[in-house]
Amino acid sequence: MNGAAGKLLEKFNKREAVIGIFGLGYVGLPLAVVFAKKNVRVIGFEKSGKKAEAVNEGRNYIGDIKPEDLTAVIKSGALTATTDFTRIRECDAVIICVPTPLDKFKKPEMKYIESACTDIGRYMKKGTFISLESTTYPTTTENFMRPIIEKESKMTLEEDFWLCFSAERVDPGNKNYHTENTPKVVGGLGETAQELGMAMYGIAIQTLYPVSSPRVSEMVKILENTYRLVNISLVNELALLCGQMNISIWEVIEAAKTKPYGFHAFYPGPGIGGHCIPLDPFYLDYIAKNYNFDLTMIHTAGLINNQMPHRMAVKISFALNRHKKPINGSKILFLGAAYKPDIDDERESPALMVIDEIAKKFADISYFDPFIPEVTTEHGRHYISIPALTKEALAGADCVVITTNHSAFDPDFIVEHAQLVVDLRNTVKKPSPKVFKL
Repeated sequence: MNGAAGKLLEKFNKREAVIGIFGLGYVGLPLAVVFAKKNVRVIGFEKSGKKAEAVNEGRNYIGDIKPEDLTAVIKSGALTATTDFTRIRECDAVIICVPTPLDKFKKPEMKYIESACTDIGRYMKKGTFISLESTTYPTTTENFMRPIIEKESKMTLEEDFWLCFSAERVDPGNKNYHTENTPKVVGGLGETAQELGMAMYGIAIQTLYPVSSPRVSEMVKILENTYRLVNISLVNELALLCGQMNISIWEVIEAAKTKPYGFHAFYPGPGIGGHCIPLDPFYLDYIAKNYNFDLTMIHTAGLINNQMPHRMAVKISFALNRHKKPINGSKILFLGAAYKPDIDDERESPALMVIDEIAKKFADISYFDPFIPEVTTEHGRHYISIPALTKEALAGADCVVITTNHSAFDPDFIVEHAQLVVDLRNTVKKPSPKVFKL
């Protein structure tokens, strides 16, 4: 390797490269902090002036970042945030960490990646390395990003810039694995890009796994989350059947776990939430249509998952009926709005979908979540969390529904003071005539 690529490789090896990170959310900000802690200069690019200001003032808004780590890299000058995208020309490498949602037709919404590529193409200097971390469909890096960047920059791939895909693997709230110690798959577009990608990420990430191309790396991310969608949907469907047969799905899973090979436990719930599992498999479904290929398994798993909030509403209605109460007018207290325990993230949360289903039946709804003070559902219903989970709040509800199993929830306290509990997360372990389980 020689010329511009050789100089860039040397900068990575000496930690003299300036790295720009597009998007300072759940993926981008932790990544920026990890690089900055390695004494690499990082510029964070944000469309939101409030986020950029918060970062520059050392105000942390991401739970997976230690506040003292953010403060330290801001004070040292290693990390700065900006809304001035002309500063891309200061960067030797740019990492794109922008959202990739689905539209209402479950097609990839590519406008954020497109905007990032347009800005990068307009302002980048020759010799820039670009990596995409946003989840997307295979071929995005070569067939979607490359033409935009070449058009805007008037530069040529592999001569003036290099492309790579290395998907984020963020698991909010995970106490064991975080940005730095989660193995990272790197797929460069060409041998030079691969070597540059390994060198850049090697600065900050402990374990790297190279693959032969961006499209392989893109498919890896889709496979990981499709695997989870299919298996969680399977156990959700079995949970519904077990309920009809008076079998505890939780006892079944615990028994199946005793097999030392060939079985991995997945657990049922009111649906699948978060920014990955409910969305990512449908990126693959989108691109598969270009190859006249129908992904039947993904369609079926998605259908089961989409039905779960309605099925949970039916279960809540059934539990109330057993207590001779209609759902119309009943006071229902939901415990948990986050999509998983002990985080402040309600994206695609099944709890909110169940709330929407119950609201259609004219129930009187309230909720409590120690991490999320207020929420707005997909259908525009706005709720503010009650201040505390008191015995009065529990006793005053006709039905308490556990939608997120936060560790702060004391199941004994809940069962003692509630009139009726519908436990959708197996939070309550002791049998009680008050408790209805998924």
